[in-house]
Amino acid sequence: MEERLAYHSAFVTVQTPAIDTLTTSVRTLMLLGRHQQATARPSLIVTGPGAAGKTTALLHVGRACHLAHTAQHPPATTMHAPVPVVYVLVPPGATAKALAGEFSRYLGIPVTGRMTQAQITDAVCHTYHRAGVRLVTIDEIHRLNPRTTTGAETADLLKDLTERIGATFVYAGIDVTTTALFSGVRGAQLATRACLVECGAFPARLGTHEPFRELIAGVEAALDLRAHRAGTLPRHAACLHQRTAGRIGSLTRLIRGEGDPVGVLVGLLCGLVHQVSDGVVDEQEAVEFLLGAVGVL
Repeated sequence: MEERLAYHSAFVTVQTPAIDTLTTSVRTLMLLGRHQQATARPSLIVTGPGAAGKTTALLHVGRACHLAHTAQHPPATTMHAPVPVVYVLVPPGATAKALAGEFSRYLGIPVTGRMTQAQITDAVCHTYHRAGVRLVTIDEIHRLNPRTTTGAETADLLKDLTERIGATFVYAGIDVTTTALFSGVRGAQLATRACLVECGAFPARLGTHEPFRELIAGVEAALDLRAHRAGTLPRHAACLHQRTAGRIGSLTRLIRGEGDPVGVLVGLLCGLVHQVSDGVVDEQEAVEFLLGAVGVL
């Protein structure tokens, strides 16, 4: 039981069009920027609404890059093994010095309270070069606001790091095109150097295809349940789409019952009642679906 709960807690990454696009784009930019020395390398920004799978896509690409690099360049010893991928989370209201501290913390670079931002940045660039960092992933980039003094200094730090660290930078944030991130001179510089990868909600229907139903089928195939019948979840795609707005993050949390399992069942029941009354599903199907949901939770 505990192993099954642990599995569903970690879950698996369902291959989505956004992940495929991001993986291909990152691989291409890493190849193009391998020998670029003069200026900052082109970067990528993963954008979309909340719970659309941006962080999952970012982590998946980072893991794939790490595994590929390790397979091609096996470390000779466990001591001083290369670190090809770095993941940094932008803290709320981050100052330039605080963000530099986040970069240093990932590789365990010692930082004292007396060190200046310039000293921390120098230590980060030196250590990242020695560690062989090739991909830097930065999450929650929408928290930066170049219009403020603090945000402008932090944006300048990122620009400095992209020019001094020989790696490809990939950012992820919520609806970055509608935030202040691209505003002003600094925002314009970032916009011209970065390509956008949209990570949006899945529509219920797109032409002759049903993207959300296909997503549900992929998620269902990853479930590790003893009494679950295959095809149960895709049959109720309309109900699940109404509950999750087509967002993969909301879907996986709903299926796993995170936070409020009882509330999940109540929400599903309300949605099914409407569908039964509208004739979308019959009562027997609704009962079977709820019993399957209990098995998931």
